[in-house]
Amino acid sequence: MNWVSIPATVLATIDRLGDAEAAVHRGERVTFSQLGERIRSMAAALIASGVSHGDRVGIWAPNSIDWVVAAVGLQSVGATLVPINTRYKATEAGPILARTSTTTLFTVTGFLDIDPVAMLARSDADLSKLTEVIIFDGPVPDNALPDSSVPDSMVPLDPVPLAEFLERGSGVAGSVMEARCAAVGPEDLCDIMFTSGTTGVAKGVMMNHGQTLEQFDAWCDFADLREGDRYLIANPFFHMFGYKAGWLACMLRGATMLPMAVFEVEEALRLISQERITVFPGAPTLYQMILDHEATATADLSSLRVAVTGAADIPVELISRMHTELPFEAIMTGYGLTEACTCSGTQPGDDFETIATTSGRPAAGVEIRIVDPDGTEMPRGEVGEIVVRGNNVMQGYLDDPVATAETVDSNGWLHTGDLGTMDERDYLKIVGRLKDMLIVGGFNAYPAEIENIMLAHPAIAAVAVVGVPDERLGEVTWAFVVTSPAGEGDESEIIAWCRERMANFKVPRSVRFLDELPLNATGKVMKEQLRKQP
Repeated sequence: MNWVSIPATVLATIDRLGDAEAAVHRGERVTFSQLGERIRSMAAALIASGVSHGDRVGIWAPNSIDWVVAAVGLQSVGATLVPINTRYKATEAGPILARTSTTTLFTVTGFLDIDPVAMLARSDADLSKLTEVIIFDGPVPDNALPDSSVPDSMVPLDPVPLAEFLERGSGVAGSVMEARCAAVGPEDLCDIMFTSGTTGVAKGVMMNHGQTLEQFDAWCDFADLREGDRYLIANPFFHMFGYKAGWLACMLRGATMLPMAVFEVEEALRLISQERITVFPGAPTLYQMILDHEATATADLSSLRVAVTGAADIPVELISRMHTELPFEAIMTGYGLTEACTCSGTQPGDDFETIATTSGRPAAGVEIRIVDPDGTEMPRGEVGEIVVRGNNVMQGYLDDPVATAETVDSNGWLHTGDLGTMDERDYLKIVGRLKDMLIVGGFNAYPAEIENIMLAHPAIAAVAVVGVPDERLGEVTWAFVVTSPAGEGDESEIIAWCRERMANFKVPRSVRFLDELPLNATGKVMKEQLRKQP
């Protein structure tokens, strides 16, 4: 199929399904026709506000219907979506907004005690291009002036409520909006999603409309997502799992989306029962929480049909319990990354052990190899780096041709940095990571990035961050700190300091103090020794 653009595809689904239910959130029920009206109103307001084709527009907000409306609305006028992690602080979000030259930002105030407007007013990032802030939900500040210590590159923010912003589009003719939407093609960038790396510097992954639609149409087939399904989306919209395999998948197939701003077991059980949820993807942690909650035994979960999960190591017992204690007809696992979308997945009829211990076979149109450091393909069963090739591979890293060339070779193979094996059935197994990355409750956390932030603490002379196993979250971060000569280390104070400067999943759960970090002959920290400490 020749895909044109996300907005063209979404609006075609909307026009086809009309009065069918498109979304349910916080008691509000929205039909596809009503969703289409909101998207067109959003696009008109963006046009009236001067948003041009190719501009970058950010969304820093929890899952909601407004998030979807803003995303499709901005893509309808040719703008590029920049999703921001809701748990980020200004030290993390500010540089992303600056590097993308984001002109317009949709956000909320008061979510998880985070006030993005106030935080940005104190940011030292160059936000001179950010001229418009629209508040989805929460109190709207009268004005947010930059802190006196912030350089002149920061402009005063004058946030407006969503309703006021939408009024601007009343004078924009429908034909103008339609023309802007028609000008969006498959090669245009649809989004820039940021992923950190071992250097500690976040990289902007660029994807276009055509490849996104092709990949996630295939994902819908993999997940057996059907028209009329009711999809509980607990995965965050700023992440590929909640965005592209979430609300976008619903719009591709005509499923009803039910977004959750924050996952809560009892609320999830209520929604599954009352709204007759059929599709419920999530990280392994999510299913473990459901299975272990006392309310699950009396909840009506009979409508559940499909579960989709994924991780390097899932207990076989968890997959078995999901199958025997929950009514899922199909449970799938897969492997993907921001730079290459969905790469592989298990197949219908796979046994518990295959689902738990492998990531399935290559997805449609995707090649996967296991290679040695020289790029030579390894024999089946032997460990090497996972490389992938296909239309799923990113366009590149934003403004970083060197990092792009280091990641995607001249033959189009994307070097994932993950270690794995492939068996005779072409089933992929993840066995480790070349990149020093942790997965904390389904979120990627990069020690180098955390270490870079922590080194700004006046009492810290050196720091090494490692992951340690955690029953609930899979992994959590521990920090090993060498204090500066004039510094006095205090674990609780350092952890509190970190909470103010980084997303909660990155904050070390423990801070251990050492006289010196263990180093090898080349001066690298021997983190394996740190992981073995009691």
